[in-house]
Formats: sequence, C-alpha cells, structure tokens
Amino acid sequence: MSDFFSGGWSIFIAAATLVSLVACLALLVIAARRRVMSQGTGGQDDNTTGHIWDEDLRELNNPLPRWWMVLFVVTVLFSVAYLWLYPGLGSAKGSLNWTSTGQYEAEQTRARAAIAPVYARFAAMDEKQLAADAQAMGIGERLFINNCAACHGSDARGSKGFPDLTDDDWLWGGTYADVQKTITEGRNGVMPPMAEAIGGGDNVRNVANYVLSLSGSPHDSVAAQLGRSKFVVCAACHGPEGKGNQAVGAPNLTDKVWLHGWGEELVVAAINNGWNNAMPAHASRLTPEQIRVLAAYVLRLSQGSAKVTANP
Repeated sequence: MSDFFSGGWSIFIAAATLVSLVACLALLVIAARRRVMSQGTGGQDDNTTGHIWDEDLRELNNPLPRWWMVLFVVTVLFSVAYLWLYPGLGSAKGSLNWTSTGQYEAEQTRARAAIAPVYARFAAMDEKQLAADAQAMGIGERLFINNCAACHGSDARGSKGFPDLTDDDWLWGGTYADVQKTITEGRNGVMPPMAEAIGGGDNVRNVANYVLSLSGSPHDSVAAQLGRSKFVVCAACHGPEGKGNQAVGAPNLTDKVWLHGWGEELVVAAINNGWNNAMPAHASRLTPEQIRVLAAYVLRLSQGSAKVTANP
C-alpha cells in the first residue's frame, strides 16, 4: 500500500486529469463537425444517418445545439479554473493553498472565539461552584448529550462495557482532576488473558469463584478456596484484597459493580479472553473550558443531583 503514496502516483493523477479535459474538448470538436451520412434521391444530402425503423422513421444527423456546446465549453473552463485555485492535480496545492483541514481548523477557531465569552464567567469557579451554577450545568448537560451519551446513555447509567456515571464507582479516580484528565486524554483499560498465568484448566473456574466470593456474589465456596492461592497473579493489578487500582484502571472486585456483567461464566470468559475498553480522548473535540464544565457536570451526576434528559 505504501506504493500509493509515491510521487509517481501524483504525476499519474495530474496527467490523467489534464488528458481527460483535453479529450472532452476534442470530443466536442469531433461531434460538432457535420458529416454527410446519407444521400437521398438525386444524390442530394438528406441529413440522415441511414438508419430506418418501421419503414419510414429515419434518424437525422442534426448538429449539437449551440447552447449545449457553450455550456460544455464553460464546464471545461470552470474545471481548469478550479484546478488552478484548488487541489486536484495530484499533490498540487492550488494557488489558494486551500485544504479541508485548514478550513475545519478555521471554523473551529471562529466557533471557539464566539463561545469564549460564555465560558469566561466560569474560569474562576471551582467544581463546587460550577455544580451550583444553573447555566454551567445546563451547558454541561448539552455537552454530555452531544459527546458522551452515545456510549454512557442519555441517562448516564451506561450499559454492558460502558461505565455507569451516576454511581460512585470510578475505575480511574473520581476527583475533579481525574475526570478532567479522563475526558481530555481518554482511557485505555486492558486486562490480558490470564488463564495460562494461573495454570489453566480448573484453576480458571476456581479463581472465577474466588472473585465472585470477594463481593459476596453467588459462588461455589469449595472452588473459591481452591482459587484463592492462584489469585495472587491477579493481585498485581487488582490488589491483594481485590479492591482494584485506579492508577491502572483495575476495577474493585469487592463491590457488586460489574462492567461486563456478572456470574461464573462471564468471569471465566474474562479470565480466558481478557478485556480491552477504550474511551477516546476529547482534547481535539472540546476546549479546556468546555472540559472543565463537563467534568463538573459528570461529578454532579455521581452525586445524584443532576437530571439528564434526552436530546430533543
């Protein structure tokens, strides 16, 4: 695939484009020439192609309408002007140096300048003041609906594989700074397959039952005792007591919050196959001021004092 990015392809595309434009004009010139296609009685040109249908229907050889020819030429000239001004001839940038990326960035700059006065009032506020400000929370709600609800749901309660933001269970930390960092940089939580590390076979099911026992979930107590010693491998991330580690996004196994569902079979599947959860970074999508307001709104959700409504 790397061959497609060589300079030769740029030259090929530019040449093909120019040849196509010249060919369009050549086709027009050829088609505009009137030729004697057939002669009627007496050797006179009867302006037909010689094709006859239903005994007396003859196809005429009329020239192209003048308006059509003018429009055709104008189209070709417009194409030439466009290729001179904008990129279209291979890697040529065009005289205006226009790019879609440049236009997008310019539009983003204008949009941010337009909304800057709105967020200026929030600059000196901390998270508690933002959470108590009706305008800030109204903006935070719209930011959440437009940027977060697709994964976490319009009610922010998440779904299988997507965290519930209305509880107080945080994988990566629940401070104001932690939430801002999560929104800004995104998160990538990875649990590798651990079956081989704990010895495989029955050890997988034993460890799964021990994990279930940590939260008081239904489990096989005998299998749990057998799996306790093998849990030391899992403790590297989840801690010796299974209470998790927010530094690496390892969940607390002693509560009853299950991101991917609970039960022996699902825990066994997690040990065998692992998980990979990713939240994209929003630094390029939201301004720092917007992220501050959104983070305050998300924290307010976990305190049960914000109401999320569907986007009308």
